[in-house]
Amino acid sequence: MAVDTEAQFHVLAVDDSLIDRKLIERLLKVSSYQVTTAESGIKALELLGLRGEQSTSPSPSSSSSSSSISTNQQEIEVNLIITDYCMPEMTGYDLLKRVKASSSLKDIPVVIMSSENVPSRIDRCLEGGAEEFFLKPVKLSDMNRLRSHLLKGKSQVQENEIQQNQDDQKPKDENGEVSSSNSLNCKDSKRKSREIEEELSSPERKRQRFPSSSLVVET
Repeated sequence: MAVDTEAQFHVLAVDDSLIDRKLIERLLKVSSYQVTTAESGIKALELLGLRGEQSTSPSPSSSSSSSSISTNQQEIEVNLIITDYCMPEMTGYDLLKRVKASSSLKDIPVVIMSSENVPSRIDRCLEGGAEEFFLKPVKLSDMNRLRSHLLKGKSQVQENEIQQNQDDQKPKDENGEVSSSNSLNCKDSKRKSREIEEELSSPERKRQRFPSSSLVVET
């Protein structure tokens, strides 16, 4: 049963080193995760749908364990991102910031990897929202540490989706026909109240309460 649950998780692994990328992909697959790989932070943004310009040709180094990824504005849903820190053009920290700045992706857990044990770098990534910082070479035991972040991230995404659906329904309920009808009923009620008050307070109305024809004089 645990394997079935873990198989639902999709991890995006980002590393410019082919050897390291293949290693992390194998470790994740052994742990029963679905894996998509990217050779750069820029490619990862394309897969996540965070870049305006898209590549016109597929990248040979991007792969998925269950399906091929098209680069024609393809967006993938992932439960966790694990990325190398030192990469050309865009570092793992820069990728982390882009993900956390996205309203739709900010709840996806991000794990940073590096072959250099630099405390200031580690602190900056953790303060920037990274869940973990792994030192290379990544080991199979590190994959077990991902499970809690995957569960937490998936739960948070589901909660946000439910809340978003509820928020999408509120404007229709509050500003739709029900609200318009209530507003009209309220206006009609106030108008009728004013008319009744004016009618009761008018001299003509007071005199009409006791018309002369209704009085009988006995002789």
